[in-house]
Amino acid sequence: MLESIIHFDKNLLVFLNNLGSEQWDPFWLVITNQLYWSPLFLFIFYLTIKAFGWKRGGVMILSMILLVAFSDQFTNLIKNSVQRLRPNNDPEIKHLLRTLINPQSYSFMSGHATTSTFFSVFVVLLLRDKYKYIYFVLFWPLIFAYSRLYLGVHFPIDISVGIIVGVTFANIYYFFFKKVDKKLFIQ
Repeated sequence: MLESIIHFDKNLLVFLNNLGSEQWDPFWLVITNQLYWSPLFLFIFYLTIKAFGWKRGGVMILSMILLVAFSDQFTNLIKNSVQRLRPNNDPEIKHLLRTLINPQSYSFMSGHATTSTFFSVFVVLLLRDKYKYIYFVLFWPLIFAYSRLYLGVHFPIDISVGIIVGVTFANIYYFFFKKVDKKLFIQ
């Protein structure tokens, strides 16, 4: 059973990855780079401060930064425990892929998918009562995660599990954040 799932996962990646073209390669290389998403983060920080003020908004921004640090370390722990080769390093399929970058770390689970989903869902939970269009932030992790398939550096299961873990962690984190927020700011 597990072998057939892994076989399907590899075939699906080869199919999705080969939909790419040289024309779109520079675009997806920009999309996958976290640095280019800085304006989005700054905009979210601005919306947070605007909605909640400097003190309470600052605590929320600090919570977002801690969230990213935790998520990054958690995904590294999982990657180093599972030790699944990245597609670009998998001898069975690497010759079938269009790869534009060659990371050497492990694949399962996608840190890009986990952290971007965790962050985005948490932001939506924080700001949904203040900004009705904040749900558009949820497109970011989907596009960001797809870039990893396009570049041939993650399998679909890596992405899917990352998204599921990100949503789960965001809801748990928000639950505890609200308890702390109540004690600090709502008396």
